Amino acid sequence: MKKKLLAALLASLTLASPALLDFLKKWEGGADGMVVFADTLANGLPTTCYGLTKYVTDEPIIVGEYWPKEKCDRVYEKAIQEVQLDLLSCIEFAPPQTVFDGLSSLAWNVGYVKACNSQSAKYARIGEYQKACNLLATTFSGKPNWSYASGQFIPGLQNRRKDNRDNLCLAGEYQ
Repeated sequence: MKKKLLAALLASLTLASPALLDFLKKWEGGADGMVVFADTLANGLPTTCYGLTKYVTDEPIIVGEYWPKEKCDRVYEKAIQEVQLDLLSCIEFAPPQTVFDGLSSLAWNVGYVKACNSQSAKYARIGEYQKACNLLATTFSGKPNWSYASGQFIPGLQNRRKDNRDNLCLAGEYQ
């Protein structure tokens, strides 16, 4: 993406907004430090504080290693900003902050490419923000969306997607 376009998009958005950081901390854990674990929902992917994995940071993440709160916070804030910059370079528009935070939460979990190519991003691009946010949790037919791991429905993921839709993406004027 050209630097001018990225600068223009960033002029209207906040990277690592407090609402997004708090949301991810709520669902990912690690606010007081954390031992790296093999995430069973992600086929054993080494994961730590706030959902940090090798897909969002270059920092080595080794199962069994303890990360103190200071390290969690430092790596997390840098990683979320990088994911959001990647997302912006892909979607090439600046939605309202709440919608951007909702898409960013999805990108944190499934990667910015999948988030960018999602139906949520498609509807956000055309200004249909309520549809964009609703698609974070359910399909148009009402079935759970983004709530499966290894082909299995995970109720906890559905709860997170609903929370993203209701309290992050739809927060404010799109309810």
